[in-house]
Amino acid sequence: MRLLLTKPSRTATAAAALLAACSLAWSTGALAQKSANGRSGATSAVRGSTPYATRDDAMQFADDVAQRRDLDREWVRATIGSARFLPNVPRLMLPGPVGTVKNWQTYRGRFIDPVRIAAGVRFWRANADTLARAEQAYGVPPEIVVGIIGVETIYGRNMGNFRVIDALATLSFDFPDAHPRAADRRAFFRGELESFLSTESRTAEDPLVPVGSYAGAMGMPQFMPSSIAKYAVDFDGDGRIDLVNNPADVIGSVANYFKAFGWQPGVPAIYPVHFEEARLQKALLLAPDILPTFSADSFVAAGAVPEGDGINHKGLFALVELQNGLDMPPTYVAGTRNFYVITRYNWSSYYAMSVLDLGQEVKAAMEQQQQAAR
Repeated sequence: MRLLLTKPSRTATAAAALLAACSLAWSTGALAQKSANGRSGATSAVRGSTPYATRDDAMQFADDVAQRRDLDREWVRATIGSARFLPNVPRLMLPGPVGTVKNWQTYRGRFIDPVRIAAGVRFWRANADTLARAEQAYGVPPEIVVGIIGVETIYGRNMGNFRVIDALATLSFDFPDAHPRAADRRAFFRGELESFLSTESRTAEDPLVPVGSYAGAMGMPQFMPSSIAKYAVDFDGDGRIDLVNNPADVIGSVANYFKAFGWQPGVPAIYPVHFEEARLQKALLLAPDILPTFSADSFVAAGAVPEGDGINHKGLFALVELQNGLDMPPTYVAGTRNFYVITRYNWSSYYAMSVLDLGQEVKAAMEQQQQAAR
């Protein structure tokens, strides 16, 4: 997604959106090209069905957003009205069956493979100076940024093919009631839809063009609209933010995101840990989940001993448990504040470990190639 820093007239923008909404027939030829402003075209975009223009709740939401954000009412109504229901998206939001056992090795295998590692090496080599500059500016090491972008989109290879307006509208107005947190999640996506509309209203772009994930995440780093508004940066200083085609902006934005959530430079995200079974209080240690809660002394007192430099760690620890299916014992690590920060990107310890492992694998491959070239 590229955000232009100039704002068109609301009248012209609203008129264009109204014309599009009335036709409800998009020219695939016009949307097929990747436009000069860096927004992905929608040739292969997943197609929605019923437009939300017929929904009273959607139109009431449009009116409310227009009033709250001081936006052109007809433009907001036309934009939301042009969104189309995506029938398969609600079921993708439902959690897995109760009792499903997670498997860290299987999960890891989805993201740590030769193709992704090789792509990571190419990305790091091509953007080494920018990654170093981001580390200097934000304190986040290259392997963390490289790990995130690799896990999210394989360095831009897979940024999603759902129209963002369709995905956000579907999850705002048709989030599945069967979800245990349906009300909270519905409110979250309505907030994201409002943020998307607010940002799009300040551009000269067609708000029906951007594509992303089925949850409405966009660009190489898969930022949600509110994250774009809060954390995306113009890291190369060209006057615009482009998270689709500009690696500099992507790198700077990811690093800025982590800094905003409290990344601590120079602190490992995890340490190896072993248990002293005689005093192990595993239930106590796992109760806070991944939130760092225990000092090194209290961690050890409960039977979990960080290895290496971890025993001298000055911050707090969380005991992170990664299940390995029914046949293998879980994997455990001592997570620091930086591990918790990674989970603010995706609230999963399995995700955070994949980011760490991919970043380390890419770094090791880089170093190996450098040694071989000497």
